[in-house]
Amino acid sequence: MRLVLASRNAHKLRELSLLLMPHELDPLPREVELPPETGATFAENALVKARAAAEQTGRMAIADDSGIEAAALGGAPGVRSARYAGDDASDEDNLEKLLSEAPDGSSLRYVSALAVVDPVNGEEHVFEGRCSGTLSAEPRGEGGFGYDPAFLPDDDHTDRTMAELSSAEKAAISHRGRATRELLTWLAAR
Repeated sequence: MRLVLASRNAHKLRELSLLLMPHELDPLPREVELPPETGATFAENALVKARAAAEQTGRMAIADDSGIEAAALGGAPGVRSARYAGDDASDEDNLEKLLSEAPDGSSLRYVSALAVVDPVNGEEHVFEGRCSGTLSAEPRGEGGFGYDPAFLPDDDHTDRTMAELSSAEKAAISHRGRATRELLTWLAAR
């Protein structure tokens, strides 16, 4: 099955394309306008993006809204993870802000909400995945993106950050990997 991804994030497209095999994931066409992410939850933001892409393309669309929650910061940055250091902040800026505000060893949780919208029959579903971990003292690793260089997953007992894991290792335990496996089960049952 071919799906369209309601995102222009090249990292997400690459990661989700691998996770969704054998299904194919197409990038969002340039002419598609996505609404701003104003939802209070990851699921709300994912749904609004998937709805917009499905409506404007006439194709089944998926959207991922994900981020990191730090217990020491009351769950921040949460749904503002991509804009934590400001609307035009880079991944590095956001990570630097988290490292400056949360103490080393803080409890973290990655959350992913993966929404799918079928414009033909109006079906909408949201699949959520979570991955718990702790904040490393400093960024390490070249893989992954976003907060991965400072996220030590609880499910990996080798003291490596998400950015130090192979793609397959990360997919097995990540929030996005878990949400995608739920989506794949749903797609297989259709």
